[in-house]
Amino acid sequence: MAGILRALCYSLVLVFLLSATSSAAKEFLVGGKTDGWKIPSSQSDSLNKWAETSRFLVGDSLVWKYEKEKDSVLKVRREAYISCNATDAIEEYKDGNTKVTLDKSGPHYFISGAEGHCEKGQKLIVVVMSQRHRLVGESPAPSPAEIEGPAVAPTSGAASFRAGCLVALGVLVGFLWM
Repeated sequence: MAGILRALCYSLVLVFLLSATSSAAKEFLVGGKTDGWKIPSSQSDSLNKWAETSRFLVGDSLVWKYEKEKDSVLKVRREAYISCNATDAIEEYKDGNTKVTLDKSGPHYFISGAEGHCEKGQKLIVVVMSQRHRLVGESPAPSPAEIEGPAVAPTSGAASFRAGCLVALGVLVGFLWM
């Protein structure tokens, strides 16, 4: 009986440790480099191509580095993103070292505040997944499309299956240590 309780304790500690390490918010440097917030040199160098390779979750942050005298970051609605309308921004950032916390799931739209830059491709769509989808898999975020509606996060029982496997593994390890 004591061995079963010990195995159960080990498994609970293991599940707690694994879930605690996987729930930490991440900071993403926009474009993956300090000079990433710029007019792309080609379509394959666009910021949306960079965003497609990452999984953004609620609580994560985006960090922009840019010359505050020459550029800015505007958070905008979908329509303003498509038309590069810088006059109706939700938020405007001009400090040269901008950090934006992604506080809700769905698409987030950003454009450059410098005249003519958005029209030349200096803009970004980030699709943010809810926290409950953290354990669903390791595939990259869905490709953001300019004309699509809001993204819908996939649903799956994979997270509960994985947690059950971790508990079983913990119990097995506990029995082996007895």
